[in-house]
Amino acid sequence: MDLGLKDKIAFVAASSQGLGKSVALELAREGAHVILNGRNTELLEATKQEIDGVGSGKVSAFIGDLSIAEDRDRIVNTILKQYTAIDILVTNTGGPVSGRFETLSQDDWNTTYELLLGSAVSLVRSFLPGMKTQPWGRIISITSQAVKQPVENLILSNSVRASVVGLMKTLASELGEYNITVNNVMPGYTKTNRLKTLIEKNPTFAEAVNEIPLKRFGNPEEFAAAVTFLASARASYITGTSLAVDGGWIKNIL
Repeated sequence: MDLGLKDKIAFVAASSQGLGKSVALELAREGAHVILNGRNTELLEATKQEIDGVGSGKVSAFIGDLSIAEDRDRIVNTILKQYTAIDILVTNTGGPVSGRFETLSQDDWNTTYELLLGSAVSLVRSFLPGMKTQPWGRIISITSQAVKQPVENLILSNSVRASVVGLMKTLASELGEYNITVNNVMPGYTKTNRLKTLIEKNPTFAEAVNEIPLKRFGNPEEFAAAVTFLASARASYITGTSLAVDGGWIKNIL
């Protein structure tokens, strides 16, 4: 199946490792020009070298923390100088700290807002004008299964990621007339450094595999395939949805 992604320009936030990296790699395989971002210079450069040459598109990388306004502005302004517009925006960040309500400070809440919701709002605001002018675009938010079924000990993620879903659902209604689709993808327990860290801090997270009908944790490549399809021309009539890639962990019907 030709996904129609050749020569599309995609910005994948937080893509030096984990799920963001897997998405960037899959988009590159489909011939897209991929713009990477990360906070660690060595990781980001290694990822760029790994993805370079995988497909026919160009790969570029910008160091910076998207939860910091100055870094976001610098990255976005540089990208928009190089490209008239981007076609695909994948919002993504690392996960906030774990903990119960009474163990977390107000600073933890403020930081999580900037990390998850603030960065998504800013990136959409920056790249939306170019998409509307085309008119064509794909906005995809990497959220979490926690927005449908809260995960114990992850109250920050459970709360603020749900706000991101509300933002994207509303944008889907507002932007449809410009041929821009907006969707969320909800990863379940996937084999990333984030999951490894959670298990190290709280070994009970490893027991979650017993709650998954497929009886295993997901692979990043499986998640990336779903995101790449939603970014494609083939997914032109899918918008406003939240797609779970969780092995069946979420138990609700809708």
